[in-house]
Amino acid sequence: MTIKSSNTVWHRATVTRQRRADLNNHKSTLLWFTGLSGSGKSTLAHALEEKLYQMGYHTFVLDGDNVRHGLCGDLGFSNTDRVENIRRVSETTKLFIEAGVIVLTAFISPFRADRDKARKLVGDNDFIEIYCNCPLEICEERDVKGLYSLARKGKIKEFTGISSPYEEPKNPELMVDTGGGKNLDECVEQILEFLIQRKIYELKPIV
Repeated sequence: MTIKSSNTVWHRATVTRQRRADLNNHKSTLLWFTGLSGSGKSTLAHALEEKLYQMGYHTFVLDGDNVRHGLCGDLGFSNTDRVENIRRVSETTKLFIEAGVIVLTAFISPFRADRDKARKLVGDNDFIEIYCNCPLEICEERDVKGLYSLARKGKIKEFTGISSPYEEPKNPELMVDTGGGKNLDECVEQILEFLIQRKIYELKPIV
């Protein structure tokens, strides 16, 4: 474990989160998409970001695959490395929230304890857990990378849903049926309506 330096002090900037919110005309928050591989997390997160961007809001998606090219490029897929992967992502999202951004994450994040740690780190009011609910058999049908097939053959160890558990959220802020019950646009609209209810942003009048 790395020992934190006793010489580091948190610097408090004059440009606060509230001032950024006033400038951006929306609050910052974390939308934590979780679900099995193939459940539609990344597709939904990016579709939602596109919609929010078109409405003039400040967003950023932290995608599971993309993060492993840099920030978490030194990590594998053991349970220990998965825990560290989510810890780093959680710390990063906290910075994005302070920067005034609506940050969206698309990670399997299979363990409740890790998601709970992320919630505790950023705060209950800023953590919106979105469960992409999709049956395993449908996720396997969508297996464009062929990962489930390899996992079934034992060629990928500790694969979530096959040889490693996925712990479903017990009380997510939002559950989205990404298994075919709703199309992509309907899923996006469901989340947008929720964000309005949470007063993250307000609908802008059409001029």
